[in-house]
Amino acid sequence: MAETDAALRTLAHNVRAARTRAGLSLDELGRRAKVSKGALVALEKAQGNPNFATLVRLADTLGVSVSALMEGRAEGRVRVVSAATVTPLWTGERGSEARLMLTTSGPAPTEVWRWQLQPGEEYPSHPHQAGVVETVSVTSGRMILVIDGTEHLVEAGQTAGFDGDAPHAYRGAGAGTCHLIMTVHLPPGPASTA
Repeated sequence: MAETDAALRTLAHNVRAARTRAGLSLDELGRRAKVSKGALVALEKAQGNPNFATLVRLADTLGVSVSALMEGRAEGRVRVVSAATVTPLWTGERGSEARLMLTTSGPAPTEVWRWQLQPGEEYPSHPHQAGVVETVSVTSGRMILVIDGTEHLVEAGQTAGFDGDAPHAYRGAGAGTCHLIMTVHLPPGPASTA
């Protein structure tokens, strides 16, 4: 419970700091991210339990990575992360999961994710801000990558890349678990004010 409380305090601090840097009021952030003002107030008070989709919408709107909202300060020059120490940000009913392993620093950060997709289980993602590019590299099994309604089979040993500003989804295919590494390449600078 202490770890959860600490993680919520870190998230609250990071969301408030990113919102302040972006010069956004709670109302404006809520409008742009499609998150209620009440949920944002609770989040900035380290209360509640925001879901993965909410965190992605907030990060996209604030022009930061999801991990920038969740992580404390980096320690040292090299960071080694074990999947066993990272809590999944999404879990499916059949056992699928997505873990945000780390995010690179710099003006155009890259998120590195580990996914497991069970056969037939799907995660639909909303379109990201313009300039976001995703890659998926399947290390074992098979998946269906759906971009703008078109399905693409991606198998072990294959990598697919696409612009993340279109509706997209990831679905396990075949008979066994699909394991994949996803990278999300974020554009430099804050999100558009449109």
